[in-house]
Amino acid sequence: MSEENYQNYNVIPNAVDLFSRDTQLSVYQKMAEARIFEEYIVKVSSSGKFSIKIHMSSGQEGVGAAIGEVAWDYQIFTQHRAMDLFLSLGGPVEQLRDEIMCLDTGCCGGKIGGAFQYFGNGRRMYAHTGFIGENISVGVGAALGNGEKTLCFFGDGAAEEDYALSAFGFAATHKLPVLFICTDNDLSVLSPKSKRRSWSLVDVAKGFGLQALDLSDDPFTLMHHIQSLDSRLPALINCHVCRNYWHAGVGIDNPPPWDRYHLVRSALIERGLEKELQCIDEKATEKMEAAWKAYL
Repeated sequence: MSEENYQNYNVIPNAVDLFSRDTQLSVYQKMAEARIFEEYIVKVSSSGKFSIKIHMSSGQEGVGAAIGEVAWDYQIFTQHRAMDLFLSLGGPVEQLRDEIMCLDTGCCGGKIGGAFQYFGNGRRMYAHTGFIGENISVGVGAALGNGEKTLCFFGDGAAEEDYALSAFGFAATHKLPVLFICTDNDLSVLSPKSKRRSWSLVDVAKGFGLQALDLSDDPFTLMHHIQSLDSRLPALINCHVCRNYWHAGVGIDNPPPWDRYHLVRSALIERGLEKELQCIDEKATEKMEAAWKAYL
């Protein structure tokens, strides 16, 4: 299947209408803040103020926004590409900015990962340590230890690590309340899945006995499925997303085959919400400009 066909892969037609107007706008706000925050990273990087090869989230904001809406009571173990998720869960913009700038006041003490965060409102996000896929087994261990609903994020490259495959089997055997979400951009750095494996992640997960779905990154479809799954048992959702920038850094190789941020915006404009979206855009721009002003 071509990447272009993944734009609507298993997307529920008009899934946006399953949710209230307030929820629709809240999803868009999360996506807009994540997108605009990273646009300022590009501006600061272009000015030569820092040279960190940061892992950008642009292109996958729909997944982070969906989680920010429906995962209030999950403990979350995330991957390296997670700025959108941090912001969608209510993480402070200034702490994320300071982390990128390697300051002690950053959300992980300027170490770009390796510490856990408490955001308030019951949100808990445990940062990535840098070992690919390691957060998956750590999350499963946490679910075993405390019995709480757990969400483990990883990419399609990490899905091929022993950490992931053994975690699926362990979660299934012990019937742990773990939701695995793979943000599948079809790339491990620059290697597409077709060059790396001959199997489907969803098929493998089903083989272990997990509830498993394969779909594109429409946030409303994703929210519907998360709410429909039996959260007492392990499940996996493979979400096809786009990576708008390099694996690490702010360079661009090719334009993405689709952009869910703009697709969501267009869908909401069709529903008469253009004025509200403009207001969200203005406030998000003001917020991110204020956060980055000192570095521009």
